[in-house]
Amino acid sequence: MNPSSRYIAQVGVIAGLYAALTVVLAPISYGPIQLRVSEALTVLPYLTPAAIPGLFVGCLVANILGGLGIYDVVGGSLLTLLAAFLTHLIARTRRPFLAPLPPVLVNSLGVSLYLHLLFQLPYWLTVIYIAIGEVGACFVLGYPLLLIILRKKKLLEMFKV
Repeated sequence: MNPSSRYIAQVGVIAGLYAALTVVLAPISYGPIQLRVSEALTVLPYLTPAAIPGLFVGCLVANILGGLGIYDVVGGSLLTLLAAFLTHLIARTRRPFLAPLPPVLVNSLGVSLYLHLLFQLPYWLTVIYIAIGEVGACFVLGYPLLLIILRKKKLLEMFKV
């Protein structure tokens, strides 16, 4: 597979996985208290730049289907794009334990900006709710996923562009 085809395939697979996991687990994926299991995939930009648009598109699709409106569609998707880009930059440090940090910080502080308004909750309470879900998804699920991929040569090869 040539590099550009491989890149496009990675974008599509990551987008599809993110959207599918979010929608299938919809009861826990949306709202001020959420555990978006698909956020475990936000460590993937540490491995491949294809995860940046993949996560953005996956989040966009999931948020369109989620029903929280334009703030979530635009805001949530752009915040995911920002977090993915920052995670990709962290790869330069060669410290995988830092990979889950951008999505936790960006989403906890950013998504809470509009969710606290939509659900009429205090901002900092919403930050805490989102942070708990993000830590669960990114550090408890995503970080071990990243370590498994980094340790398995065949898995790691799949992420080469």
